[in-house]
Amino acid sequence: MDKQLMDRRRFLHASLSAATCAGLLSASRLSIALDTGTKSKADEKSARKINVGMHVWVYAKHQPDYDVYGILSDIWADVKYAGLDGIELMEQPLRRQDKTREIAELIEAHRLPLIGTSYGANFWDKAESNRIYDDLANILTNMQVLSARTIGVSVGKPQNRDKTEQEFDAQADLIQRTQALALEHGVVLNLHNHTYEVEKQLFDLKNTLKRIPDIPLGPDINWLVRAGVEPNAFLKQYQDNIVFLHLRDQHASGAWAESIGEGDTDFTKLGHTLDAINFKGDAIIELAHEDGFTPTRPIKESLKMSRAHIRNTLGF
Repeated sequence: MDKQLMDRRRFLHASLSAATCAGLLSASRLSIALDTGTKSKADEKSARKINVGMHVWVYAKHQPDYDVYGILSDIWADVKYAGLDGIELMEQPLRRQDKTREIAELIEAHRLPLIGTSYGANFWDKAESNRIYDDLANILTNMQVLSARTIGVSVGKPQNRDKTEQEFDAQADLIQRTQALALEHGVVLNLHNHTYEVEKQLFDLKNTLKRIPDIPLGPDINWLVRAGVEPNAFLKQYQDNIVFLHLRDQHASGAWAESIGEGDTDFTKLGHTLDAINFKGDAIIELAHEDGFTPTRPIKESLKMSRAHIRNTLGF
């Protein structure tokens, strides 16, 4: 037999034997860990690697047209200071190539990624569907350049009335077209909610789910509360759809807290629920303040406090 072939066979045999032994040893160690109960919840959460990011609303509220294009560098610096894992924008800067380039530079400078963006439009209005689709095509192209991976859409509502069956059909059709377009750009679409999607016993959301049962959901826990929906029950009911979360705190009076941890939301209970459903998505801090509220500290400090409270209560 050729000596080179014999040497290669000996090498493969030795490698397979080593791999087998290593595998048996790993299995043995795993068995011991399971038997002795040393595999902790913290280990499981670490394996899930839940990213905790920040949505820019608390900044956008005070900008013309809610567009943070002029303060992107401040936002990236603040979020880095607060120890968060990334940023969720509102869509306006992502319509512009010059701002896409700026965001790319900020990502590189701070080693802080763009997780994704929120996006709102009247998905139910068939007359608007082509314009919305083209708008999203541009935004998703720029998101792909930045390696962003999520988009949370809000579907809009008519004034002073419920949507018709035909409008729900149009809404579902555009969501599905957008979902397919997003996947082509490496982006996962989720349905974000305000109160209108989940009030009246989840009327709007249930009509979407009736048409798209497997649509990913990115619920805002505080908007659920404000719509009269118990959030832990919601998460359990729709656990197979949940891929994303927005987190905010409020006082028993109903007014928003300046930072997460200063209100009365039971984040410890929420953490137990997220463990029970094996949540694996992104958790996004979205601070909001009531009209006329004067902050007592810089936003970056409230973000840092919020991050610490999530770590202490939700465990990630």
